[in-house]
Amino acid sequence: MKQNVIEIKNLYKKYKLGTVSIDTFADDILVFGKNLKKKITNKFKENSIYTLDNNDIWALKNININIKQGEIVGIIGNNGAGKSTLLKILSRITLPTSGEINIKGRIASLLEVGTGFHPELTGKENIYLNGAILGMRKYEIDNNIENIIEFSGVHKFINTPVKRFSSGMRVRLAFSIAAHLDPEILLIDEVLAVGDADFQKKCLKKMENIAGNGRTILFVSHNMSAIESLCTSAVVLEQGEVKYNESATKAIQLYFSGSLKKIVKEYKYNQSNATGDERLKILNIKVEPFKGKIISVKSGITFTIKCLTTLEKTSIFIGLSIYTHNGIMLTHSYTPITDPKNLKSGFYTTKSILPNNILNKGLYYVIIWYGISNVEKLAEIKNKAFFEVMSVSDKTSTREVPGIINPDITFKHVYSKK
Repeated sequence: MKQNVIEIKNLYKKYKLGTVSIDTFADDILVFGKNLKKKITNKFKENSIYTLDNNDIWALKNININIKQGEIVGIIGNNGAGKSTLLKILSRITLPTSGEINIKGRIASLLEVGTGFHPELTGKENIYLNGAILGMRKYEIDNNIENIIEFSGVHKFINTPVKRFSSGMRVRLAFSIAAHLDPEILLIDEVLAVGDADFQKKCLKKMENIAGNGRTILFVSHNMSAIESLCTSAVVLEQGEVKYNESATKAIQLYFSGSLKKIVKEYKYNQSNATGDERLKILNIKVEPFKGKIISVKSGITFTIKCLTTLEKTSIFIGLSIYTHNGIMLTHSYTPITDPKNLKSGFYTTKSILPNNILNKGLYYVIIWYGISNVEKLAEIKNKAFFEVMSVSDKTSTREVPGIINPDITFKHVYSKK
């Protein structure tokens, strides 16, 4: 059984707003001294440290996370959720207000573009500087330096001062250093977004190899495709608190939907809280299999949408868009709900059928909107209606096909001697 390499218990981090320097080294020493004094005098009240003074905010609150050796854990959440603060505390850049952190292994981190680089030193000199900061011996760096330079793709500029590097070049070199100097734990913030698409793919592949060798990675990113494909699990932070800490797929669902409610087959709204205005309101969205009892690759999907309109003799269109759970639009279609001459005030129900063998197993959501032709939008369901497509084994195959779509492709074979 793999051991925990990171254990975070009751972690809190408090920041004070309205100051020039929110979190200096002196501030951390002051906090450490105050906490130590409270413990020594044994007059520490259990809840005193958890009280916010004026202009105080919780950057992190009651964080409890255990991470095992070899795991790749995604950290996701909105801006200001506490993701970067958590990595800074784990990197020992800043101290927590309270709590306990146990780390087993050497940590390398990429938290900000250019962090740890001396601008006047060359790229090659900074490799040795960063290696020394990580506790590497010179011969260890010598053994890896050619691989570091080759992977970074900045070999033409390796003897140029880093201050002349672009932000993308600095990220390339920083990631290459951290990944090749054999840290037991690698912490990566959103910095990879600076690199180009090809380099991001190289980084993701390298992280897979690192984890495959028993090392641990914490990965902060807004790239949900990368989180899902790379991470064994994910933590969702919201306003400094852990809202979810398990499956990466469900964590992404939470991030997009705002709740971990069970996926339902029908979304009902009454006329008082329905999306829209006095002209048109969306009252109901129902997602169900076209055939069978469950939505599967082979069942097809029926979307039933109901609206109430007060308009008459107007061209009203309904639009339907299907997305992967991480926000990739798969298709979009729209049609008038009736001939404009026949439109009357009242209720209209629309059924839309997606054929079988289109969507693969996975989590999706649908967006519904109504509009007056292509001129004005009347109503749109902004809370995404999630649905899940299940895989179904048959007599010919039980293998799950990778990819987003799963079309029924026909193969025809013709034999010939020539």
